Amino acid sequence: MGATIWSEVRERVEALVRVDEAQQVFGAWDLAGGSGHHFRFADPLSEPEVAEAEAQWGVSLPAEYRGFLLEVGAGGAGPGYGLSILRRTDTGWLWSNVDHGMRHDYLGLPFLKGEERRRVLAEHEDRQPLLSGFDDEEAYYAAYSAWMTAGNELFDWVTCGALKLSHEGCGYCHWLVLTGPERGGMWADDRPGDGEFTPLGEPQTPVGFARWYLHWVESAEAAARRPRRRPL
Repeated sequence: MGATIWSEVRERVEALVRVDEAQQVFGAWDLAGGSGHHFRFADPLSEPEVAEAEAQWGVSLPAEYRGFLLEVGAGGAGPGYGLSILRRTDTGWLWSNVDHGMRHDYLGLPFLKGEERRRVLAEHEDRQPLLSGFDDEEAYYAAYSAWMTAGNELFDWVTCGALKLSHEGCGYCHWLVLTGPERGGMWADDRPGDGEFTPLGEPQTPVGFARWYLHWVESAEAAARRPRRRPL
């Protein structure tokens, strides 16, 4: 095999474990309640293994991510607390959860188009209970709890056809779209900070997996070269 976009990427990342300054890279070590990736990877997968996982979940993985699995590793070192790892388990192929549970059975479903996604989310927001509409606080909090539960279930539907790849801490996550017209694009879930679920990059220049991951590699290498501050 000739040189590819992933050539020497694994070696570049694994070399960072020997650089003290690389401890400045967020998510590399066990800090702030997170389990760091320590610049380590799971072993790469074979072509038959990737094809078996795709067949199990009814998906065709985007080429950049598929190449990563074959050439670099099945997951591990990466943005945030690292990439979700694709492993064969007693129940078949599963991606390790980088946050709370992910609906594997939704992976092969169509990723909602922008207009439909905005509509269903806006309709849910319009249904948010207001304290002024209840006679007592207990009834309000019960209604609000039910609304929040419905929101979590709705987000499972909004992320049909997308794979949660990394956890950035405090509930912020990055996703890779697997199906539909936006297949191959990276999305950010910024809802924990009152943001939205949005694509990375501009509409004309969406950010794919390779651009997203290699930007992290370059940023980690830059942090490792940064002189450590000396105490005053």
